[in-house]
Amino acid sequence: MAPAARTVSAPHNRFVVVQPLRRKVCAGCRRGPLAMLILEDAAPRCLDCADLGHLVFLARGDTALTRRAREESGLSAVVVRFNRRKGRYERQGVLVEEAALTRAEERCLADAEARRRRRVRDARRRTAQDARFAEAFAAEILRLFPGCPDDRAHGIAGHASLRGSGRVGRSAAGRALSEGAVVSAVVASVRHVDTPYDRLLMSGLPRYEARRQIAAGVEAQLRTWREGSPTGAGESEGRAARATSG
Repeated sequence: MAPAARTVSAPHNRFVVVQPLRRKVCAGCRRGPLAMLILEDAAPRCLDCADLGHLVFLARGDTALTRRAREESGLSAVVVRFNRRKGRYERQGVLVEEAALTRAEERCLADAEARRRRRVRDARRRTAQDARFAEAFAAEILRLFPGCPDDRAHGIAGHASLRGSGRVGRSAAGRALSEGAVVSAVVASVRHVDTPYDRLLMSGLPRYEARRQIAAGVEAQLRTWREGSPTGAGESEGRAARATSG
């Protein structure tokens, strides 16, 4: 069951409107079921009874339009819905005055081309940054594991540093090219590509037991790639051993 909607807070907006998951009836006019409601003294009220019925709904998705619509609107409200899986309320959009939405749409249309060009420039800049970072990550892999094939090192770097992936290359340690993060990325690649780890997981074997069974194979591959590594390889070997068993 979803918690009471009064737990929702909107620090920058006075009104919070809820899209209920269960059938609700207005405590004032008794109309229902309500697609949207606001709580007054812990009782559900329809938008008309709450004097918000003249507002129109703008779904989330267009940040510029939402921001401008709220700027133009003298009265607005945040619309939320409870996500049972995540256990929290999430924004679905806003309610704004219709005239305000019209003005906001006109403003967005007026500078749409400029914003499109800015998005293209930003995307190009991010792509260039990502390429430079992936190249640096691959170079660090080859420094620690000089026996690793060049294309494999670049593949590992590209996978680990993919923007928005949440992988080790995007972590603070990964962006700093720390040895631990680089070794962890290499270990993960070896585990999935060079051992039967995935097959063991698919057979129903618990993750920690699967890792234990393939640990020796991972270490063997890492030792092969470390051949000819510079002084200090002992420390990275210790890190790899911990990553393999972790």
